[in-house]
Amino acid sequence: MSTYDVAVIGSGPGGYVAAIRCAQLGMKTAIIEKYNTLGGTCLNVGCIPSKALLDSSHHYHDAITHFEGHGIEISGDVKANLEKMIARKQNVVDTNTSGIQYLMDKNKITVYNGLGSFKDATHINIAKADGKLEEIEAKNIIIATGSKPSTLPFIKLDKKRVITSTEALSLKEIPKHMVVIGGGVIGLELGQVYKRLGAEVSVIEYMDRIIPTMDASLSKELQKVLKKQGVKFYTKHKVTAVKTTAKEVTITADDKKGNPVEFKGDYCLVSVGRRPYTDGLALDKAGVTLSERGQVEVNAHLQTNVSNIYAIGDVVKGAMLAHKAEEEGVFVAETIAGQKPHIDYNLIPGVVYTWPEVAAVGKTEEELKEAGVNYKSGQFSMRALGRSRASGDIDGFVKILADATTDEVLGVHMVGARVADLIAEAVTAMEFRASAEDIARMSHAHPTYAEAVKEAALDATGKRALHS
Repeated sequence: MSTYDVAVIGSGPGGYVAAIRCAQLGMKTAIIEKYNTLGGTCLNVGCIPSKALLDSSHHYHDAITHFEGHGIEISGDVKANLEKMIARKQNVVDTNTSGIQYLMDKNKITVYNGLGSFKDATHINIAKADGKLEEIEAKNIIIATGSKPSTLPFIKLDKKRVITSTEALSLKEIPKHMVVIGGGVIGLELGQVYKRLGAEVSVIEYMDRIIPTMDASLSKELQKVLKKQGVKFYTKHKVTAVKTTAKEVTITADDKKGNPVEFKGDYCLVSVGRRPYTDGLALDKAGVTLSERGQVEVNAHLQTNVSNIYAIGDVVKGAMLAHKAEEEGVFVAETIAGQKPHIDYNLIPGVVYTWPEVAAVGKTEEELKEAGVNYKSGQFSMRALGRSRASGDIDGFVKILADATTDEVLGVHMVGARVADLIAEAVTAMEFRASAEDIARMSHAHPTYAEAVKEAALDATGKRALHS
């Protein structure tokens, strides 16, 4: 039987990063993955493939709507070839997953393909595809099994007409009408992909606004922009039934006044969140406990109730984000090595990769009001930037929330071109507990989208914005 210092179950961003950091710290490490490719949901059917389709559809949308304005004339019809887009997406996925295999080899991490389950607190059974069973021993074990798409109790996912994000990444045809249940990140991103390609898209959201966990101003701005692009929204609608025929889906919902309404489409994307995935782990044999929500319970060190077993990423409490899982993977590896790492969960950014993009870090205005914090706000419109005018990306804004007394930045919220990258400036500033004045006095290259951050900071320090 092979013995390891650390065994990681799950090879998503949290799992493979944890394994790499353990190996860097001199620990003999193994990683167990039930599927044939490494990378978990993120690389195979999540972050990476969805971004590939978002980029491809964005190019197509620009070609049919914006190229002429840039002086680019295309003779003949511009056509979207979904089959080629899907093939390109798969090539991107394959390149990335093979890259993870390279990193495992480089760091001398042993990879086991098969379903890992606990025999006890230090032994793992690995059920392989050929029916063989292998057992390994590990002093420490990290659970990094991630999450799966959630659904509603009365919805039957046939994965043909009623689909999850996984199936939406590999459709054989462009839908005529895609009905999206859920106005969160995944539903909006994939909804925009198919809207750009010519589908009618309707988003049904139970809450009173889309992306409801983000600052309300971001929800309002993104909905306004997506409406201009042709996406239809039905907020405060409660879905009550989903029925399918061979070629049609009928969704019934109660509207804002409680009256039943019907939506008909050829595809229904169920995007109501994700659930922790611990199926088949046999946690009971190791004595590991779950919360009422099905999450693995951990302490501040991400340690379960069994001292040598840790859990990270989507399977524990907190935002289900790949970069959060990565931070936790490093945190646990360094904890096992006897170091004293730290994660500030308030400073883990959130991003929506629609266009315009949406990004945020820190507290929302709603959270500050609820907590009774005395704050001030500064905001700057993207349309006032020379760079935005040059590119034609004039939607959105940057908003900075700062403490009214100390001027410390408490939250930054953005909608606009490339704000998924731009949010890193805000994270860096807040990590060093910068004030709005600090950001306002930093030189930002001209012309760039980043100038909106400086201008918003100027606005927060006393309505000193220079270009509005």
